[in-house]
Amino acid sequence: MTRQCAPQLPAQQERNRWWLVVAAGLAVFMAMLDMSIVGIALPNIGADFDVSPAAAEWVVLGYLLPLVGVTLPAGTWLDRVGKRPALVFSAGGFVLASIAAGLAPNIGWLIGARVMQGSFGAVLFALGPALAAAAVRPDARGRAMSVVATVGPLGGVSGPALGGLLVDSLGWPWTFYINVPVGLAVIGIGLAQLPAEGRLRWPDRSLVAGAALLCAAAVALLGGLALSASRGLGWLVLTAAAVPPLRAWLRMRASQSTRGLLLVPGMAGPHLALVAQTTGVGVLMFLIPFYLQDTLNMSATTAGLAILAFPLAALLLASVGGVIADVWNARRTSLLGVAVFVVGLLTLTPLNPEWAAADLTWRLAIVGGGAGLFSGPNQTVAMSTAPPALLATTGATTSLARQLGFSLGPGLATAVWALSGYTALGMRTALVAAAGLGVIALLPLCRGASTPQAPDSYRHINAEEGSQPCTTTSMSQ
Repeated sequence: MTRQCAPQLPAQQERNRWWLVVAAGLAVFMAMLDMSIVGIALPNIGADFDVSPAAAEWVVLGYLLPLVGVTLPAGTWLDRVGKRPALVFSAGGFVLASIAAGLAPNIGWLIGARVMQGSFGAVLFALGPALAAAAVRPDARGRAMSVVATVGPLGGVSGPALGGLLVDSLGWPWTFYINVPVGLAVIGIGLAQLPAEGRLRWPDRSLVAGAALLCAAAVALLGGLALSASRGLGWLVLTAAAVPPLRAWLRMRASQSTRGLLLVPGMAGPHLALVAQTTGVGVLMFLIPFYLQDTLNMSATTAGLAILAFPLAALLLASVGGVIADVWNARRTSLLGVAVFVVGLLTLTPLNPEWAAADLTWRLAIVGGGAGLFSGPNQTVAMSTAPPALLATTGATTSLARQLGFSLGPGLATAVWALSGYTALGMRTALVAAAGLGVIALLPLCRGASTPQAPDSYRHINAEEGSQPCTTTSMSQ
């Protein structure tokens, strides 16, 4: 068995391309922003098009469904094509779909544009971490991953506030037009920083079929979660309907790279930790607005300012976490981040009705700081453990794990809260459950304390079509 690798410069002789890391972070930020920014515009959209809230909800679902269904096949496809044309294709397509959404003359057109946005967004989610990992030397990878893993989710957290400002001042179409300058900046940086080599290939039929099966599973799963707080067992039946298409996808050749990646020693740990931790974040971010406005009787503006403590602390500590991961150890830094995250959640669990805004702000800052310390180093663990030919697939699987966590969190919070009749006790119980998820996130990271890492010299973007840097050939005896 011999390995043939494309000639590359030693990693230490290559420069760090921080502008490319910035572009990767902006691409994920843009895709994440569109998960949440449109929610606050739905009443205006429904009124303009004279449609029911149920119909307007598909403006959100039309974006989420391809994100879940296309992300994994997109990662497999990206490992086979040139990175520069892939970035231009995905960011350019996202910009055009955003313009089409803003110009929509009716609800059907808007939903179709949102489906296209979600499809291109899935490619950006998979491509961003791969670009950032390959853009820097190994000793700077923790800082690079912190940019993508923290700036990206900030798009989801800042979406409602930014969307409200745009809707009130310029109108709901500008919640989509805002993507145009960001997308053009990503394209410009990519053209300047990435080598011109490589070309696009159409995904094969197995990848397209796999995406269709995953979208079908997503319809059942997200539909079940939406009904989870209702009485009856109908939501369980709908959720169970996700199993057959998922099993069919696992049997397909299109899932081979994903299955192989998750079987790599040490790879399951950061994925499981990411799902558990982001589910805890989803629980928190769903419940806190209700507590602030219904229990503390804060205005929407004051509540929004209080919640900003979480993303601001996450952004501040993300850069610190990246430095610590580079000079100390990425896995231990992510463990430290989860521990701080759990402590912060436990300080929040009393939810005292006598608290003022400041009492909540410092507690949210601790939780956000823990999230910032965790995200980048955990992404570094995943990207450093991945085989060099599967960086984009790893970006896809970690992005999907993050999306699943953010989607599962509100459903879990609602289910626990509803069991108590929507009382304060149920809200506290849900926060305890979120802290428990943080403890669960610690376990897989602890178990994978020593894992093999792929050779660093093969982590940089390959000049030959941006595809697999190494091939393996068998020699018969």
